[in-house]
Amino acid sequence: MSGHTHAHGHKHGHTHGHTVTAAGRHRWRLAVAFGLVATFFVVELVAGIVANSLALISDAGHMAADVVTLGAALVATRIATRPDTTGRRTFGSYRAEVFASGFAVLVMLGVAVFITVEAIGRIGAAVDPAYEIMLVVGTLGLVVNLMCLALLRAGSKESLNVKGAYLEVLADTLGSVGVIVAALLVRATGSAWWDTAIALAIAIFVAVRALFLGREVLAVLGQHAPAGLDPRQLGVELERVAGVIEVHDLHVWQLTSGMNVATAHLVVAPDCKEDALGQASALLRERFDIEHATLQVESTPESECGGATW
Repeated sequence: MSGHTHAHGHKHGHTHGHTVTAAGRHRWRLAVAFGLVATFFVVELVAGIVANSLALISDAGHMAADVVTLGAALVATRIATRPDTTGRRTFGSYRAEVFASGFAVLVMLGVAVFITVEAIGRIGAAVDPAYEIMLVVGTLGLVVNLMCLALLRAGSKESLNVKGAYLEVLADTLGSVGVIVAALLVRATGSAWWDTAIALAIAIFVAVRALFLGREVLAVLGQHAPAGLDPRQLGVELERVAGVIEVHDLHVWQLTSGMNVATAHLVVAPDCKEDALGQASALLRERFDIEHATLQVESTPESECGGATW
């Protein structure tokens, strides 16, 4: 900060509101969806084995990933809202939701690899899937998935963890459609190749979707700026606060979905500390949805309050 004389003392401003994570608000939806998916997973797996259908078994494997994803989401939301009795987790365990989403990505990739290996192994093999069972179970699976999508839709817009579960169920909905299509094609052509082809298509789709979700998880763990928030624009807006001369060391990131965090140093005129701090905190909270902010105020005697305006 050349050209400025800094005061020896620094003032810190904090805007810590009572935060309830987005996933926590939708925990009951996750619980109901988990019950539905876990129950149907067993039904579909048994039906796939009985029908000798790789498409059904593949979709059951994908539904197993749903079970893990939803279960991990439930556990993560419980951990994230659990009181810290040690006093060491000053931000609680909110990152548990992000780690659960990362685990879901690994499960999806594992399922994709398994389906691919099984599909390749069946190419040219003599199999005779029971298309009647495939059609009935695929239709039931579609109904279950649509119910889960309706439950999770609202939360998917607020929480990375719920979004992961929602996308997992959405993909499984397409998997159920694939099973229905495979059953109809097997019946129409008499060829079991369609069962294998649909299973392989499911694997590719799961893998691609897992990569997209994984990129979002890595962005949070890498403490990137939240999507849709431009740190440069944030700095410009802070410098428009009355009395603020300069903003430096500005950092903004996501602790978990729905919880943005920021730190910054504000160089202000000596008589403007309290006003500038209050206005800057309000700006972060109201315009940028940043409830957790630490602002370090540095004063300079060379400027007067009111030198900057909105």
